[in-house]
Amino acid sequence: MSPLNDDIRPSPEAMLKRAHAEEVTAELGKLKIFLGYAAGVGKTYAMLEAARQRKKDGRDVVAGYVESHGRSETDALLVGMEAVPRKTVMYQGVALEELDIDAILTRNPQIVLVDELAHSNPPGSRHEKRWQDVEEILEAGISVYTTVNIQHFESLNDVVAQITGITVRETVPDRLLDLAFEIKLIDISPEDLIQRLNEGKIYLPDQAAKAIEKFFRPGNLMALRELSLRRTAARVDDQMRAYMETQSITGPWPTAERLLVCVSGSPYSEKLIRATCRLAGELKAQWFTVYIETPTGGRHVQENRKHIWQNLRLAEGLGAQVGNVTGTNVADAVMEYAGRHNITKIVLGKPNRPRWREMLTSPFVDQIIRRSGAVDIVVVSFKQEESAETAPMPKSSRPFEVRGYAASLVLIAAASVLCELLRRFLAPTNMVMFYLLAVVIASVRLGRKPAIATAFLGVLAFDFFFVPPRMTFAVADTQYLLTFLGLFVVGVVISTLVARARERAEVMRAREVQTASLYYLSRDLAASVDIDAILKAVLRNVEEALNAQVVILLPEGEQLKIFAASDGLVLSTKEQAVADWAFRNSHSAGRTTDTLVSADLIYLPLQTPASVLGVLGVKLEILHGYHSQDNRRLLDAFATQAAMAMERIHFSRQAEQAQILQARENLERALLNSISHDLRTPLVSVTGVLYSLKEEGAHLSDRARRDLLDSACSEAERLNRFVGNLLDMTRIEAGAIRLNSELCDVQDLVGCALAAIEQRIDNHSVEIHLSDDLPLVPMDLVLMTQVLVNLLDNAHKYAPAESTIEVSAATTNGWLSLEVSDRGPGVPEHDLKRVFDKFYRIPIPEGAGGTGLGLSICKGIVEAHGGWIRAENRTGGGLRIVIRLPLEKTGEINHGS
Repeated sequence: MSPLNDDIRPSPEAMLKRAHAEEVTAELGKLKIFLGYAAGVGKTYAMLEAARQRKKDGRDVVAGYVESHGRSETDALLVGMEAVPRKTVMYQGVALEELDIDAILTRNPQIVLVDELAHSNPPGSRHEKRWQDVEEILEAGISVYTTVNIQHFESLNDVVAQITGITVRETVPDRLLDLAFEIKLIDISPEDLIQRLNEGKIYLPDQAAKAIEKFFRPGNLMALRELSLRRTAARVDDQMRAYMETQSITGPWPTAERLLVCVSGSPYSEKLIRATCRLAGELKAQWFTVYIETPTGGRHVQENRKHIWQNLRLAEGLGAQVGNVTGTNVADAVMEYAGRHNITKIVLGKPNRPRWREMLTSPFVDQIIRRSGAVDIVVVSFKQEESAETAPMPKSSRPFEVRGYAASLVLIAAASVLCELLRRFLAPTNMVMFYLLAVVIASVRLGRKPAIATAFLGVLAFDFFFVPPRMTFAVADTQYLLTFLGLFVVGVVISTLVARARERAEVMRAREVQTASLYYLSRDLAASVDIDAILKAVLRNVEEALNAQVVILLPEGEQLKIFAASDGLVLSTKEQAVADWAFRNSHSAGRTTDTLVSADLIYLPLQTPASVLGVLGVKLEILHGYHSQDNRRLLDAFATQAAMAMERIHFSRQAEQAQILQARENLERALLNSISHDLRTPLVSVTGVLYSLKEEGAHLSDRARRDLLDSACSEAERLNRFVGNLLDMTRIEAGAIRLNSELCDVQDLVGCALAAIEQRIDNHSVEIHLSDDLPLVPMDLVLMTQVLVNLLDNAHKYAPAESTIEVSAATTNGWLSLEVSDRGPGVPEHDLKRVFDKFYRIPIPEGAGGTGLGLSICKGIVEAHGGWIRAENRTGGGLRIVIRLPLEKTGEINHGS
């Protein structure tokens, strides 16, 4: 491929982004928007015509909400079309008919018609806006046909207000235009639209006259028409560019611009955000919105908290990435953020401050320009009168601090009295120190403004009482003017620095509290070993950190169930429905969100990349705390950490189950490997004997037939022992073993075991050492005989031929000690405890037959008797198995050392 083709090939990132977008939209229903520039252009009529055509094509189409406004031609298109019943909502005593989302989801058509996309739902509805209803319907996989006018899109809100003089309150985020698979522009000329208005086809005559006077003016309509045409053309251009990228068609590719806009809660922030959104759309660029919080801005944040929150939500709704940064200098923090996010353009507002203030302090725009380097600065101008009308000015949250200023007077009076007492000993210039001390005290105790007032009053008091001529404000020596100026300036500087230090300390204290809250939660979650511990930790930490009531709901079957809640917090049916919506839609809901805002709590999904594990509900004691960015970030962090901890428990349980399954598979594999040869050998022998008798039995002598039968019987007994061991092990593990305990003679026990195994150990001699004073011992004779047989058989397998196997028994401190010893190879010290594990066998060159279950069975039977068993190497070589049994009946299992 040529270099040219390599240059025009789209980047892998672009292809992955497009593939991800297609994957997401494939799971959603398709959105078709019928776009107009004003009421009456025929959007609803065109939507109904398209719907009837789809119905003829065999599609399942229903009318979810269609407003005909009494127009007969529109009503005619609704004839024969199924309509989903609307939901009746009472608002201020008036019954309103609204879109019923649940009825549509239950009906589950292929296409639903939803008119008036920008409509605001009445309070108490699931969503504030109808476009949010549409998003939920799309997420259910149902396609939607809808109508909207261009003036309702959020990024054009201030432009439309500038054109028409009317601020549109019902807005729709621009991302819906990007989400739509098709936009159909419904366009007629402004003259035809005004004629329709005059004919009464849009509004009643009285309303039509007012509309022509205020909105339907030719100039307004032409400007709105141009906006709609441009926005539709921009969408077509987006589609064309996307096609060119995916098909590697040569073209003028746009550069990767990244825009940044800063907000402060001022009346101009909304306009800045919309301007940046439009610019980003024109440049096909990603854009960011950031709020810089400074230590000196603590009071400002309190005054504008709600406006800042609204600005950030607006930017996020328009598609921006939102950030919140703390810094001591706003300009430096902005440039640091811009460098970290590779910003190419910063959008700022034109300063409207008086010129004299700009001479005192450098405007923010100038500070950014000086630091911008290669970053472009875009300055947006404002019309101050428009902003003053549309944006409410923040109100101070602090009352006028009369007590602070009164305290300033008291401090100055005290300093003046002290100076008067010392006047005979001090020169007037030295008395200035007492007034500076008053300024410092006021700065520390009263705040910045009272401290500045103290500095000003100090200058006046010093001049009046102590500067000749006394008791007047006249100054005989002009050098004192410099003293006055120094006193006032130093006082202002001191008060400013101290106040700034206090505010910075407050911010740091708040940050420390948040950090400590996250640390304590992380610590508690790390120590939690189950879901209950995690829920208790989250509940306790959220309550303490935010002074809130908390509820945690987790899925149980098809419903959410309350698993943890603060004392006294009870959820109504409505609140549980909000929590259920947040869980099923993986989106926050409730107070201060975009969904179900009438709820008393805010509900956050406990979401991981894989799934939603539950819902965290929080009710703050202080209402304005819901608007705090710090609180919201803390809540998001709590929800994220809780979800991660729950996922960790879930994964750990899965890992445990996987380990159990792996151990089971290893056990089964070991079982097959261990017994396949030992089971197959006797089977082969028995089968061989039977075939020999069948084929050649008539030709064999009686002795030969007896030898064959003896061999078959021996192998069958061996096979029976193997199967018996397996069954015994199964019974022991299942706890199904039952003791038939009776007083038994140890000598009978040894005799029964030797009789059972005598033929198998004929190449070994057995020495018996039994104490003369052995009492009768409570035991199950059959099971203990099996134990002793297994021990003798084990010694026989590993001890050299013609060697001696020793069996001894004695009593020690209320216990029967039974030992079986051999002179085999012994066991490595680190494996002495493992000899009683299932399928464990010592790897010796000759190998030893058996399943590796004999000693494990012995351990289970002995412990069922309340005793214990252990293995130890003998001096001089060999292994000794020691059994201890209690001389009195007991149900306890005892372990020796």
